[in-house]
Amino acid sequence: MNSGARGALNQYKSIGTSTGVIDVTPHRLIQMLLEGALEKITVAKQAMAQGNIAQKGSNISLAISIIDGLRTSLDKSMKNDIVTNLDYLYEYMGRRLLEANLKNDAEILSEVSNLLIEIKSGWDAIPDDIRRAHAEGKLSAENPLPQVR
Repeated sequence: MNSGARGALNQYKSIGTSTGVIDVTPHRLIQMLLEGALEKITVAKQAMAQGNIAQKGSNISLAISIIDGLRTSLDKSMKNDIVTNLDYLYEYMGRRLLEANLKNDAEILSEVSNLLIEIKSGWDAIPDDIRRAHAEGKLSAENPLPQVR
């Protein structure tokens, strides 16, 4: 696990979502981080509707922290379009969440939530054989696909 992923794990653990986090695969860790960010945005949206400013701000802040963890876990040494685009997208989402908090704008929260759902759906669609190969260290930038037998 790279230091960025480890940092993301620490971000996730620090917000109180910790059942079985230590022994997860990197793939599952990213799924959990995406789920955590979505959950925090949902709670923030509910707090916004109820006028609970403290809870709204706290949950938006936690969502930003999780997204920052996702961003720092990117392997920027790979220098490919996916990494670059995710980096920009995570940075954009963080800015939009700050704006949602300042403007008390639930539509912006929905926008970021929809972006995270899109990323998560792609992540969830990764086939099991690729997940296993990645977890076993059989994939790299030079060898991005498992060997077909």
